[in-house]
Amino acid sequence: MTLVQLRHFVVLAEVGSFVQACKALFLTQPALTRSIQALEDELGGQLFDRLGRRIALTPFGHEALQRARRLVADAEALKQTGKGLHAGLIGSLRVGLSSGPGALLSLPLMLHMAEHHPKLQLQISRGNTAMLIDALREQLLDAAVVDVRSVRPSADLQVAQAFELAAGFLVRSDHPLTQVGRPVTLDEVMAYPIASTPLSDEVARILMARYGPQANPDDLVTLRCDETLSIVEVARRSNAIVLTVTAVAADLVRLDVSPALNATARFGLVTLAQRQEAPALRILREQLPLWVGAFSAR
Repeated sequence: MTLVQLRHFVVLAEVGSFVQACKALFLTQPALTRSIQALEDELGGQLFDRLGRRIALTPFGHEALQRARRLVADAEALKQTGKGLHAGLIGSLRVGLSSGPGALLSLPLMLHMAEHHPKLQLQISRGNTAMLIDALREQLLDAAVVDVRSVRPSADLQVAQAFELAAGFLVRSDHPLTQVGRPVTLDEVMAYPIASTPLSDEVARILMARYGPQANPDDLVTLRCDETLSIVEVARRSNAIVLTVTAVAADLVRLDVSPALNATARFGLVTLAQRQEAPALRILREQLPLWVGAFSAR
């Protein structure tokens, strides 16, 4: 069994077609067929069911694919280690950003790479926390910055550099509720559309502890979207109220609500505990505290 055979297996499993895999690998079909058959012989089990011109992973194939991806990814990370980590760094970094971190970090991360590491290939993937954690486990990401309150503790995940940012009900400065001259009640807030990204169970508990059952996000939030910047834009253009991190919208103001929400969003860098890190990940680790400090000062 060789890494070349494992790469052939991973690519074939991902594209689901010998024809497409041969194009991606620059191989002839007989050569790819021999490689897969040799791997199956050595592993002692069939990796694919051949269904006419189509193929599908067998149950054994699904199990083998997870380990093959890990071995191939670790081999690639090992190869990159020797290339050096300096201003001319080459290689790749694949980062997942959930809604809040995506709104805050996408631009500074891309700008930093463009200015200081122009040869580095950066890939930013956006999605909800569950999707990004699945992609991390599938070795499709090197790390993810997500809402750590939504991450279920697991031995295969490592959470580091967690940080908290103030959150609240945000509106335009000329919103009707900013003109009343006193703290507003939740009933007054709920007279307007309330926009939010999906909230963790912990945030839901905080809301209901402050304001009672009516603050259950299932009832409270009327405009729900995975993209933070979209819900912020709705608040800019209407009387909708957005429940989000204050740092993502410096032009909006926080409503003075009674009782005070005093909530924070908690984000963190998540990696696989047993996997060798991509060398370029140290750039994100170094810059993240600097960016968070700037966000906290807003």
